Amino acid sequence: MNMFLTFLSGLLLVSCNMKRSNEYLAITEERGSSEIRITQDHPGKKLMENNCYVCHSPKATEENMIAPPMVAVKMHYLSEEISKEDFVNELVSFLKNPSEETSKMPGAIKKFGLMPYQFYPENTLTQIAAYMFEHEIEEPEWFDDHYSKMHGDRPKMKGRRGQGKGRGMGRNQTDKAQQLSIEERGMQIAQATKAELGKNLMGQIQKNGVIAALDFCNIQAMPLTDSMSVVHKAHIKRVSDKPRNPKNQANAMELTYIQTFKNQVAAGEEPTPIVTTMGDKAEFYYPIVTNSMCLKCHGTPEKELESLTLSNILKHYPNDKAMGYGENDVRGIWSIEISR
Repeated sequence: MNMFLTFLSGLLLVSCNMKRSNEYLAITEERGSSEIRITQDHPGKKLMENNCYVCHSPKATEENMIAPPMVAVKMHYLSEEISKEDFVNELVSFLKNPSEETSKMPGAIKKFGLMPYQFYPENTLTQIAAYMFEHEIEEPEWFDDHYSKMHGDRPKMKGRRGQGKGRGMGRNQTDKAQQLSIEERGMQIAQATKAELGKNLMGQIQKNGVIAALDFCNIQAMPLTDSMSVVHKAHIKRVSDKPRNPKNQANAMELTYIQTFKNQVAAGEEPTPIVTTMGDKAEFYYPIVTNSMCLKCHGTPEKELESLTLSNILKHYPNDKAMGYGENDVRGIWSIEISR
């Protein structure tokens, strides 16, 4: 949930003009007769990918999606008449206080349920909304057909063409993927694993209720995480200072990082990934933060955590410590070992 800004030594950023293009920042340095142009993505793009794509992924199939894709969200908030300021204000207002009355997507609420409140710094929400207004957003491959069946012809949307369709990788995209930093690789792995776990967990809750989701976590969560380790050629763990499963107990160093993230979140800051390196290995750490949905299994007993749910938790985990949380609490961290 963090934007990674690259500061280039030797270059003085004299001005930064936001414009509607796929390049958020452009700096030109002349060397003799040659010219070097350096571009940087709009910060909202990275924030949207880190914070939103876990549930609103453009890679999800129509059958497996657990929330509408971001391009659908944009289409419901965008009109020919709306200004950027109004678009940003309306979207941010909903995200700060989700409700059925203020939502512009009643069909999505009927299908997926109301989006749970999640705390993000206001600047994070503003940057995401600004990026959505100014740029074309990646679409699922099935989206055109789905929209045509439901609504007919699609309206024209603001934002430049060129990066909207998810139709595979060109050579430049492949090269870029191979040049990811440790922070970007770690975030990518954490997002993908969280999305896989979330898709299965939300599917169980929507179809069979919270108790079925508990059974899923007890039996499938660790094997599923291990399978993602194989896919990404990394060692992926979720650890906590208050684990439900004793196997998820954080070690001394991880406890230190958990406290660091707690301090960042409590201060209303965008958490910053922690990366350590030793030899040919790198360790990536990033917080797992609660929202209202999490409290159904991790909240306060007899409040968000119902007695039947609690009894089932204690049946599986008699020494459970993972309850008593509120919204926007750091429940643990991703601890991912990556080969350099």
